Amino acid sequence: MSRRIRRKLTRRGQEKVDCPEVDECLTLDERGIVDWTRLPDDTVIQLFSCLNYRDRASLSSTCRTWRTLGASQCLWKVLDLRPHKCDSAAAVSLAPRCRNLQKLRFRGAESADAIIQLQAKSLYEISGDYCRKITDATLSVIAARHESLESLQLGPDFCERISSDAIKAIAVCCPHLRRLRLSGIREVDGDAINALARHCRDLVDIGLIDCLNIDEVALGNILSLRFLSVAGITNMKWSLALQSWSKLPNLMGLDVSRTDIIPNAVLRLFSSSPCLKILCALYCPVLEQDVSFVSNNNHRGKLLLSFFTDIFKEVASLFADTKNKERNVFVEWRNLKTKDRKMDGVMNWLEWILSHSLLRIAESNPQGLDNFWLSQGAYLLLSLMRSTQEEVQERAATGLATFVVIDDENASIHGGRAEAVMRDGGIGLLLNLARSWREGLQTEAAKAIANLSVNANVAKAVAEEGGISILADLAKSMNRLVAEEAAGGLWNLSVGEEHKAAIAEAGGVKALVDLIFKWSITGGEGVLERAAGALANLAADDKCSMEVATVGGVHALVKLAQNCKAEGVQEQAARALANLAAHGDSNSNNAAVGQEAGALEALVQLTRSPHDGVRQEAAGALWNLSFDDRNREAIAAAGGVEALVALAQSCANASPGLQERAAGALWGLSVSEANSIAIGREGGVAPLIALARSEAEDVHETAAGALWNLAFNPGNAFRIVEEGGVPALVHLCSSSVSKMARFMAALALAYMFDGRMDEVALVGTSSDSNSKSVNLDGARRMALKNIEAFILAFSDPQAFSAAAASSVPAALTQVTESARIHEAGHLRCSGSEIGRFVTMLRNSSSILKACAAFALLQFTIPGGRHAQHHVRLLQNTGASRILRAAAAAATAPIEAKIFARIVLRNLEHHQIESST
Repeated sequence: MSRRIRRKLTRRGQEKVDCPEVDECLTLDERGIVDWTRLPDDTVIQLFSCLNYRDRASLSSTCRTWRTLGASQCLWKVLDLRPHKCDSAAAVSLAPRCRNLQKLRFRGAESADAIIQLQAKSLYEISGDYCRKITDATLSVIAARHESLESLQLGPDFCERISSDAIKAIAVCCPHLRRLRLSGIREVDGDAINALARHCRDLVDIGLIDCLNIDEVALGNILSLRFLSVAGITNMKWSLALQSWSKLPNLMGLDVSRTDIIPNAVLRLFSSSPCLKILCALYCPVLEQDVSFVSNNNHRGKLLLSFFTDIFKEVASLFADTKNKERNVFVEWRNLKTKDRKMDGVMNWLEWILSHSLLRIAESNPQGLDNFWLSQGAYLLLSLMRSTQEEVQERAATGLATFVVIDDENASIHGGRAEAVMRDGGIGLLLNLARSWREGLQTEAAKAIANLSVNANVAKAVAEEGGISILADLAKSMNRLVAEEAAGGLWNLSVGEEHKAAIAEAGGVKALVDLIFKWSITGGEGVLERAAGALANLAADDKCSMEVATVGGVHALVKLAQNCKAEGVQEQAARALANLAAHGDSNSNNAAVGQEAGALEALVQLTRSPHDGVRQEAAGALWNLSFDDRNREAIAAAGGVEALVALAQSCANASPGLQERAAGALWGLSVSEANSIAIGREGGVAPLIALARSEAEDVHETAAGALWNLAFNPGNAFRIVEEGGVPALVHLCSSSVSKMARFMAALALAYMFDGRMDEVALVGTSSDSNSKSVNLDGARRMALKNIEAFILAFSDPQAFSAAAASSVPAALTQVTESARIHEAGHLRCSGSEIGRFVTMLRNSSSILKACAAFALLQFTIPGGRHAQHHVRLLQNTGASRILRAAAAAATAPIEAKIFARIVLRNLEHHQIESST
């Protein structure tokens, strides 16, 4: 898509930026605003030249004058069909403008079929990618309709359905062919190659790349050949090739990268081919493992480009005055004032084969290439990105995006490679390409920026050089591929807390939400997943989460969760909703998500997904949403209890993340006594006990929290005993590394044995006669013993003795600090729960008294998130009198007395604070 209408080059730092030249004096109306209808025709044509064909057609429809200008033949010499779907109907509508079309780029089989309808008989260059489904018939018709064709390139994807028959048709129909580059053809036989030799007498450049079989001998019959690439062909018969190719009188450049060529074959090629000047042999393991060959780099004026040679130095030897500028040889060549057509042909070919081979090598990511990538590979890709060949620029940018990736699935990149790109000025160069009006370059540059930004240092550099604004603008593109890669860049950048505000300020939040609205109907799983993933990261920030909600993000994400069937999109949509709902009292998003039509039903349905990631994020969203009272009941009404119990039952061998969220969601729902009873009846006790035995600390906490809530109900408490939950809770109480898990396990055990379960124990909970036999007395003794041990673990004997002997506040403060569990300040108890602890202060068990006082201490410590709420509940129940009695009781243990005194002091503190 190289439209060039009076273009000029401006300089930013050391980089050249391709931009259209626009007249400085534009016509203004009486308000001082540019009147676009009065622009000079020349200026309008320049603006049109910077648009893709669909935007150009849209702009042409605004008025008669622009319709005429939009049809100017100078605008339709080059056409890029890749940005948008182009079927036969679209091609027919474009045909009247394409009479003088010269260069065409397309993507996919459907566009290939449509090319025929363009009726561009003057077409001399065709380049296509994603050509796996293109058939012999399609390619033969294309060749038959374009007899003037000089260049045909299909790749880098494999052309699996093209055979030698199509190549013979090309040879017969396109006698002016000069360049033929095809990738991944199964077999190119001698008849096809000989047909090229007979009919295409000007054929100078052949690339048969990643083919399974070619006829080496027949290639020696194309006497006009100057450049040949057989990269990626691993079963070459080198003896036949040497015998045949040495007779080619004009062969200057040979590319054997990624083949099994041996040192002797290289030496014989150099000695027997008089014109051969350049041999490119990147990633040829047999050569690289031959120590003697590697150490002998003197090939008598012949250039060998390989991993063990200095590629820049080798290429610089083609020129006279580049001795001290070897590293910048490609830039120096492009800036030469005196052009040499023959040398330009060599360098253009070199750029093409290097960009292609480096991309292929980066895709396969072989081991042991760190030294090459760090010493010259990264800089070589950056040099190729400055090429005047758009295809080379795109592949070099794609190579940069690819060579840093170590593990695509886990978003892992090689930090050293990423920072090498940054050190060599690659970030500014990529951002300049991303500003280009050419959408192919925008796509690949944005992809490279996205991948490199996984590295925190590179992400910082991208932000500092204005990359966030550039990506936010690209996310608004009508081109799905551009928008997708830009959204991916914002997704990776939004991982860093320091970049989230900048993304919101640049309009990135609205752009991402608009992407979901735009592409959720027509389908675009990649762009939807990236947009939802970026919004999920942004929603973790309080201010950004409000921005997401303000611009319609809640509705957009719920629609994705409801309607999209793609696993990745579902996972990120659920994660975004979970993060939106995670801010509790700081904003209203939790309630907003719950009130969005269909949101809770969609999330409940996603917990039944076959994919663990989707189930995990959906359960996490329901967990966060369950902190809102209305949401909690609505989730249950939407079938959430049944779904989450089933999820907990099925995730015994799942990841800790899924286990944590499944138990957490049940914990959140079980705050409601009605839900708690329903969870018990649905069979939720047994899987929660199983999760309590998990080795993961986070799972301990959520399972213990859920069992604590369930144990409040006497029926559930007995179920826990029946299902063997006492040993599991005792183990948590005594052994978990999480203080919170130990605390909630102790509270669950206290609920179970404070006497309320006894009546239920007499009749059992099972509806049939198979009620499990339990030893309640033994379970009670075990539970109380471990509750006592837990309390004593937070009791410093010296501090307790000092507090008992003194009324000085500092003594109680010391006890409080040693007993405090900071995370417990986030727990919120109901009036019934607080009332139960108050009642427990009068229990006959001294251990339960101490446990109740310890719990009330945790819930009322000043500074706790819900301390004021708990204090009000205690005041409403008249707990002060009971607490004073517990603090003064002669028979109570010292722990219960001191903890009760601290709770009384906490109540006084809050009372004084509220009155001031």
